[in-house]
Amino acid sequence: MNFRVLPTDLDVLGHMNNGRFLTLMDLGRVAMMSQTGMWKRLRELDWYPVVVQQTITYRKSLNPWVKYQLETKFHGIDEKSVYLEQRFVVDGEIYAKAFIRARFLSKKTGTLRTKELMEGLNYPDAPTVPKYISDWAKDFALPPTKAEAPSVWE
Repeated sequence: MNFRVLPTDLDVLGHMNNGRFLTLMDLGRVAMMSQTGMWKRLRELDWYPVVVQQTITYRKSLNPWVKYQLETKFHGIDEKSVYLEQRFVVDGEIYAKAFIRARFLSKKTGTLRTKELMEGLNYPDAPTVPKYISDWAKDFALPPTKAEAPSVWE
């Protein structure tokens, strides 16, 4: 997707706000799902994606009026999640890069296993997520929603 940094994207320091990157990444994921026909199929099934984990690294500032591309790549799946990478690129150079772990939910039954997701989307042969990404997901994961997660600083 092609964008330009607009005044409404800026923070008090005059470059694109760090939170704006995350909002635009949402648009990139929806665009990818729309372009592949996945979004339509998800709507038919009453399924929807949610981001459960993400990390972003900012390398260079995106300044006012700069043109950039948002690239989105599907990396693979594990038993429960789908993994993507998204990059903000100016003239072929990476300015920021993010990894995203998403789950898919059914409005009727709750969390979907990726096997069920892939079968519902008629995409049975999804790649397994690379080890470096699964390590990231494991290292930064929080406990499940029904488990305790006390805020205790070490």
